[in-house]
Amino acid sequence: MDYYAGVSYPRDAVYARGFFINPVIQMKTKSKKKKTPAKSSRAAVAPRHRRQTRWMIAGAILAAIVITVAVFVEQREPMLVTPAFDGDRAFALLQRQCDFGPRVPGTAAHAETRAFLVAELQKFADNVVEQSFEHTIGRLQQTVTLTNIIAGFNLQAGRRVLLCAHWDSRPWADQDPDSSRHDEPVLGANDGASGVAVLLEIAAVLKANPPAVGVDLILFDGEDFGAPGESRSYAIGAQHFAATKDARYNPMFGILLDMVGDRDLTIYQERNSVRFAGSVVDRVWNLASRLGVNEFMPGVRHEVFDDHVPLLETGIPVINLIDFDYPYWHTTADTPDKCSAESLAKVGKVVLAAVYNVE
Repeated sequence: MDYYAGVSYPRDAVYARGFFINPVIQMKTKSKKKKTPAKSSRAAVAPRHRRQTRWMIAGAILAAIVITVAVFVEQREPMLVTPAFDGDRAFALLQRQCDFGPRVPGTAAHAETRAFLVAELQKFADNVVEQSFEHTIGRLQQTVTLTNIIAGFNLQAGRRVLLCAHWDSRPWADQDPDSSRHDEPVLGANDGASGVAVLLEIAAVLKANPPAVGVDLILFDGEDFGAPGESRSYAIGAQHFAATKDARYNPMFGILLDMVGDRDLTIYQERNSVRFAGSVVDRVWNLASRLGVNEFMPGVRHEVFDDHVPLLETGIPVINLIDFDYPYWHTTADTPDKCSAESLAKVGKVVLAAVYNVE
């Protein structure tokens, strides 16, 4: 992915679940000149006490109304239907991918991982298709075979949801603090294996609990051998899919998972996602809030050219869930010990909520 530095900025519109009622009422009164009594008495001060009591009662009534409205709004929100997501199984799937080694296109580890992913998806999906094509890696001047893996669920459904991640890993660790290791491949536990692991576990959930909508899982190849500053040298598999897809394939929305396994998970809203699929961002962040997944942070922090951009360009509203504050990005230290089952489970739960609670 190609990163363009961005700074946090406030959203023009923020989704609100309830109402805000301002209980402050300003009263204007005219001052009257009164005679000062010679002596203070209970009778003289009683009206003031009565006025204060009336204001206290009015304030209590107003507060009760505010609370009642808030409770009413909260009760009107439908209960979420979300099947369980097993973070431990997802983490085992992350580890399994890393056991093959770096999944760099053109290597034996890449071929072995491809066979594993296809076999795993065939256990659960109604249909699995491999979309292979040739591509020349500019930096290496090497031609390799790339393969997008597409798994369909509930194929007859007209209303469809797209979930995707990239399964390749980067051929060179160009962000490693040790410059002598810049030509070494990246294992890609978080940047590659984490999103795929979540989708493989979601595949098992979809098989056990068929949703009302159709779901397509796409594992994109060739996302991560681009050159910094050359956006179109990234997301090669997604670009190929976008250029060759059937014009009739237009899912309601899509979610891309990239670097979602970090132990210290923080997922901010990504700028391209907000700009071109803002309603999907709002909905997913609302679901995360309702589920108590506080790792989905409000506000925009990064702009990333990732697999979602070619899909956005075809008109599919796809958002990118990405923890771009991951300190081991494109380094040799991107290993399974930097990831956790808990983080995978939190992301998986939110994605499942988006699928099973389609409006």
